Amino acid sequence: MAILKLKPSGKDYLWGGHRLVDEYNKEYDGDILAETWELSCHPDGPSYIVNGEYAGKTLEQYMQTAGKEVWGSNCSQMDVFPVLIKFIDAKETLAIQVHPDNEYALAHEGELGKKEMWYIMEAGEGAFVYYGFKEKISRKEFEERIRDNTLTDILNKVPARKGDVFFIDTGTIHAIGENILVAEIQQNSNVTYRVCDFGRVGKDGRRLGVNIERSLEVTKLEPAAKQAECYPHIADCDYFTVDKLNLDGRMMRKLEGNVSQKSFVSILILDGEGRLADRDDVLEFRKGDSFFIPAGSGDYYIEGVCDALITSVRQPV
Repeated sequence: MAILKLKPSGKDYLWGGHRLVDEYNKEYDGDILAETWELSCHPDGPSYIVNGEYAGKTLEQYMQTAGKEVWGSNCSQMDVFPVLIKFIDAKETLAIQVHPDNEYALAHEGELGKKEMWYIMEAGEGAFVYYGFKEKISRKEFEERIRDNTLTDILNKVPARKGDVFFIDTGTIHAIGENILVAEIQQNSNVTYRVCDFGRVGKDGRRLGVNIERSLEVTKLEPAAKQAECYPHIADCDYFTVDKLNLDGRMMRKLEGNVSQKSFVSILILDGEGRLADRDDVLEFRKGDSFFIPAGSGDYYIEGVCDALITSVRQPV
């Protein structure tokens, strides 16, 4: 079995909703399911293999057994599996936050920094994201705005619509607004510095913590830079390349692909249903499913009516 179907870990953060259970077929008993970590080797939220000889094992356990070759030769210089993929259900606006770069994160947190991209799956009327600053500011003003709770006045508030893509580079201040459903592809890291959490109180009755000092050290105090052209991909960096697949069942009913020795492939089903197959097996899929195909698996095809994100790692530049 070359194609591995994955089951995620779930997160019940306070700002989340229940749509991932109601609409995306996620198994969860709680009232809130804010995130599902769909493809993850991170200890804070591993994903699990559903099918084949590794059923019940974590993706990390599989990789330890199968060897680093399943990542692909494009990842040969990486010490950590490069990608973590999530669904995020933002019923309320998330904390305003920032991620450090690799150098800072390794020095202060012992793991890599975090670049990420958002694909907007659903967005309610008037939905928006915070994405960088409106204009360049000083560190002094940044700190004053944090402390007097006027930070949002100087943030770039961008309308969010279904199909929009945002690339969040390290150092870019950002937050997902309320009533938005997101597919997030990111570096395999859980380093986040909360700048402002709107006074939220945790389950223990205490206000959630922020990290002002480290946020001041890593935040780029200027408008977010537009990502360089990456056509035909919807996002591209050293850690992930993401392509959008649409099979409408009429003009496009089937995609045939090949997973070479260069990179693994992740397939995240945003909507629809169909079949995913290699030379040995055929797997049915539906909205919300996640699959990992190891590097070197060879030919596969996907057919049906669906939207999906396909993630791999390109050759280092």
